[in-house]
Amino acid sequence: MQVDFYHLTRAPLERVLPTIAQKVLEGGGRLLIVAEEDGARARLDQLLWSFSPESFLPHARAGAGDDAAQPVLIAGEAEPGNGARNIALVDGLWRDAALAFDRAFHFFGEDHIAEARAAWRGLADKPDVVRNYWKQDDNGRWEKAA
Repeated sequence: MQVDFYHLTRAPLERVLPTIAQKVLEGGGRLLIVAEEDGARARLDQLLWSFSPESFLPHARAGAGDDAAQPVLIAGEAEPGNGARNIALVDGLWRDAALAFDRAFHFFGEDHIAEARAAWRGLADKPDVVRNYWKQDDNGRWEKAA
């Protein structure tokens, strides 16, 4: 399984997450987005409807309807009610439950650096985990740093 750590230094989650979600869907995958706080999940719900004037990402919040039918599901727990094999942890908190997926996107800002470093170190001895660390360059483009 692959874990991609995204250190949000220049672009906020609101700009990065929709792009990642689009790429997952374009590749035929499904995505589970996890945020612990209900308010954060509500903001993500609105974001995915309105991030682009030309399009939206089909999604729902867990428990709001037929979870299994949703290409993108926003939840408080790492339980893929939509059968997703991709998970986005968007509140800066690592969850070991993400290791049950094929790919995890772990987004964190300056306020969660210590937790991200601990998660990075904790995954180092897992032979079935490929870790990538992405940071933004001076132009805001993502570059693989580790």
